[in-house]
Amino acid sequence: MNLKLNDATWEVGTLIGGGGFGKVYEAKSGSREAVVKLIPKSPGAERELLFVQLLGVRNVVPIIDGGETDDNWALVMPRAEKSLREHRESVAGPLTEAEAISILKDIAETLEDLESKVVHRDIKPENILLLNGKWCLADFGISRYAEATTAPDTQKFALSPLYAAPERWRGERAESATDIYSLGVVAYELLTGNLPFLGPDMYKLREKHLHDAPPIMAGVRPGVAALVDQCLHKAPGARPGSAAVLSRLAQLERVQPSGGLASLQEAAHAEVQRQGEVARAESVARTDAERRRELFGAATRDLASVSRQLRESIASSAPITNFVDLGEIGWTATIGPATLILRGSQQTASTPWENWEAPAFDVISHTTISISLRSANRGYEGRSHSLWYGDVKEEGKYQWYETSFMVMPLVSSPARTVEPFALDPGEESAKAVWAGMAEYQAAWPFTALNPGDLTDFIDRWAGWLGAGATNRLVRPSSMPERNPVGSWRRKGQS
Repeated sequence: MNLKLNDATWEVGTLIGGGGFGKVYEAKSGSREAVVKLIPKSPGAERELLFVQLLGVRNVVPIIDGGETDDNWALVMPRAEKSLREHRESVAGPLTEAEAISILKDIAETLEDLESKVVHRDIKPENILLLNGKWCLADFGISRYAEATTAPDTQKFALSPLYAAPERWRGERAESATDIYSLGVVAYELLTGNLPFLGPDMYKLREKHLHDAPPIMAGVRPGVAALVDQCLHKAPGARPGSAAVLSRLAQLERVQPSGGLASLQEAAHAEVQRQGEVARAESVARTDAERRRELFGAATRDLASVSRQLRESIASSAPITNFVDLGEIGWTATIGPATLILRGSQQTASTPWENWEAPAFDVISHTTISISLRSANRGYEGRSHSLWYGDVKEEGKYQWYETSFMVMPLVSSPARTVEPFALDPGEESAKAVWAGMAEYQAAWPFTALNPGDLTDFIDRWAGWLGAGATNRLVRPSSMPERNPVGSWRRKGQS
């Protein structure tokens, strides 16, 4: 069969594949070899034609010709070397970490360019093709523009079950975070050789995507596993954005663990392997209370990763440390006269700010980390910082942030024995992050805690513990210690 399209006449050859909205055939025009996708003219199928040109988007299979027949729309594309599914099946077991990260980086680049433009909604190995040395995203048959709200046929319930995000199973609006979840499933599959969720039937598969935590990724670096785990959070707002995913993949590719960090990661792997599957909080829900409960589950899981890595790092560097557990996540670590205290997460009330103006951001969970000195050093008993889980910097993007507080210099008050100090979300901390001036202010910028890279956080707190153990921890010479200006969203900012 010959097809006369917009730019050339194509000889259609052997059927080589198919998807939900068409079949793919070999195609040739003169010396040019390609593939042609024939999309039957059924309701909704024309959606793929909306995405023929995605200018400025990296790693997308381009459309080199198009047109229609009486029964089909036709799209001509370069012939790829292979699909990720074919590549995955040619390898026994998981891919190497280096190869998996390289593949994921290519797709993360695409998602970064698509963000705020198009939501793909069907990321899976069959739709990722190797073309000119890059893994490229193809098949936009069930994609939609990111800002689209209603359409005669949105393909709302079309999904690939093994890779579909919780919100897709509910038929809810797909966002860029929906593609991040599917990328997380692909990442899990590449790194472990298995899918995170399987049947035995559609009902069970749906329940697992909605409610279950993925099995621990045994043998995978904690930093890599933490990133995949965050991509698979049930709440879209708890998943990292595409730019953050790309940045963290690039960092994981550059930095290989050595020395103490390698020892720490080995210890973390052993701990991870002993853990069973952890029940996930209720899946994304329709009321604010349910949404907060689900985000609190994500916060608890991330804090557990932070806790485990900090504890293992201290234990490997100072085996004489005396640890005492405080619940499932919290603990104390004592060396001589100094004790580091990390408490477990607490769920924050939806309106904790009492009689003061609420900040622009939302806080889901909070806790504290501190150094306590058994004997006051010139009236100084240590320092404490707040850890808040919220969308502090970008609306709808939730993660843990570290900060601390101080009394305004012009306010007359008794000298504090702990400085800087932690505050829970409440009236006092609301004053500190207020646009105006009040008796409290931030003494430390809101600093994001990335469970995949805690180097600075671990080094600082290990250093303060060591200084306290040798009677060298003193009150900061100036306050605030680090300039906090601009480290959180204020009213009127996006």
